[in-house]
Formats: sequence, C-alpha cells, structure tokens
Amino acid sequence: MIIRRLQDVLGTAQEVRAENWTSRRLLLRDAGMGFSLHDTVICAGTTTEIHYQNHLEAVYCIEGKGFVHVVATGERFLIAPGTVYALDEHDEHLLIAETQMRMVCVFNPPLVGPEVHDENGVYPVLAEAQES
Repeated sequence: MIIRRLQDVLGTAQEVRAENWTSRRLLLRDAGMGFSLHDTVICAGTTTEIHYQNHLEAVYCIEGKGFVHVVATGERFLIAPGTVYALDEHDEHLLIAETQMRMVCVFNPPLVGPEVHDENGVYPVLAEAQES
C-alpha cells in the first residue's frame, strides 16, 4: 500500500511550478500504478495551451471556475467543481481559468516527475527523472 500526503509533497521536487500552474505530483511512474496522480492549481485569469500528444489525461475539478476550449472544434465547456473532462483523443485545448482552479489530474502513461509543457503544450515522455 502507498500512502502519500499533499503536505509531504509541498516544497519538494514533486511540486512542479510553471507560469500558469503548480502541479503537486502525488503518484509518479516509480509508484508502479500505471498512471500518475496530481493535485494541480491553475492561476486565476490565465489561459494555458495544452496538447498532450504523448499522454491521455483525465481532470476532475474540485475548486474554481473556468473553461476548456477545444481547438479543433471550437467547442467550449464550463469547468466547475464536480466536472470531469477526459482528453481521450489527445485533444489540443486551452484551459481558461476565470478563478483559481484546483484539479485532480491522472496521466497515462504516468509522468516521471519533472515534466513541463514545451512550446506546443506537450509533455515529453521521459525515461527517468532528470537531476536538476
């Protein structure tokens, strides 16, 4: 059994920050679960361009309000507490945070740990955690 607490991740290498978000990575590939699990905070008033070409992601909103804009179709979906969206087709999208949002995110294949979006909104597939 694996037990992790958010408080134990805060301020460590498993708390990864970018301009628009902070991802607290609770379970990573080394846990051997076949997915990774993240508690992510999205900054209010931001738009994040995302296109996970190498991963599938499911997102459960537990706090805040925003929208997902699907680039290919122009569709726009309200995201609020209790909403799940799943990027089952590697959907290129914009995550638009009207207020600070807190999300529980699951990735398959699991992230290793230090991944951040590249210039196209893609997470790379890493072989192992890289030392900084």
